[in-house]
Amino acid sequence: MGKHRAVREIDRRKWLKFVLNHPRGNVFQSPEMFDRFRETNNYEPIFLAVINENKNINAVLLTVIQKESAGILGYFSSRAIVFGGPLIKGKDSSDELIIMEILLSELIKITKFKSIYIQFRNFFDVKSYEVVFKKFGFKYLEHFNFIVDTTYREETEKRISKSKMRQVRKSLKNGARIIEPQNIGEVEAFYNILKDLYKTKVKRPLPDWSFFRTFYQTSRNEKIGKYFLVEYNKEIIGGMLCPITPDKAIYEWYVCGLDGQYNGIYPSVLATWAAIDYALKKGLRYFDFMGAGKPDQDYGVREFKSKFGGRLVNYGRFERINNKPLYLLGKLGLKVLGALR
Repeated sequence: MGKHRAVREIDRRKWLKFVLNHPRGNVFQSPEMFDRFRETNNYEPIFLAVINENKNINAVLLTVIQKESAGILGYFSSRAIVFGGPLIKGKDSSDELIIMEILLSELIKITKFKSIYIQFRNFFDVKSYEVVFKKFGFKYLEHFNFIVDTTYREETEKRISKSKMRQVRKSLKNGARIIEPQNIGEVEAFYNILKDLYKTKVKRPLPDWSFFRTFYQTSRNEKIGKYFLVEYNKEIIGGMLCPITPDKAIYEWYVCGLDGQYNGIYPSVLATWAAIDYALKKGLRYFDFMGAGKPDQDYGVREFKSKFGGRLVNYGRFERINNKPLYLLGKLGLKVLGALR
């Protein structure tokens, strides 16, 4: 273990280069995403890197502590979430397990009094690290996802259900348009639809408006991702926020649509198609739905997502409860908000 050590700060250019060159690298582990989390109300990003004796990077891990507010509610809803990490590059598998131990040990030290649980939302198979996760008290939770291969347009379109492609064509024919926002007001219109959806149907936490505002501002400059909005009769009726890993992938993070409110218009279908079509045009390898529910639970959205020809995967999640009494209390008190899930 003496050959590696954990640090909280490294050169941002080296950090970004490591992420981009890593075979599992993704935008969610990038310095740009760190900035987006830092600029979001009630979010606290935590960055860890492991370096060797030559000060070369062996691993990076970006975590974000999320809360529902700054007060009591925030204390009982605090959770440390890892999207698509860690990214490790060791000499061999045993070396990577050592690095993984360093990361988890440091992460727990930092977050055990700041969050009631830690959750790794896996973007790839991390079963090779399972022995280390279990050593530090993490439990594996199954969780589905769909990944759409966007290598070849003809094959991608063939895999999408005929009904969904008809809905795309019908929506466009009837006057709906896919646009990128030209001003913050269009993004706010999208956010208001999304906020209502999460409040009435999804019942899960939604980042503060500050996240969506800064994502828009950054997407125009740093290309961290894109908004695809659905416009009809000069009004925003749906859309999707999509982070992008350059030359690799585009992700569905937040999506909404006023489905069923306009005859012959399918905003959620159109927003999903917009991201897939963008991946095909830009030579990205795949479109990632970022989740399709737990295998043992009914999840209506899974059926919708399955129609776009994606490959069903089960990379799951690893979760560690830092404070069981607070976890149970918070789960009971905030169940209606879906902050703990």
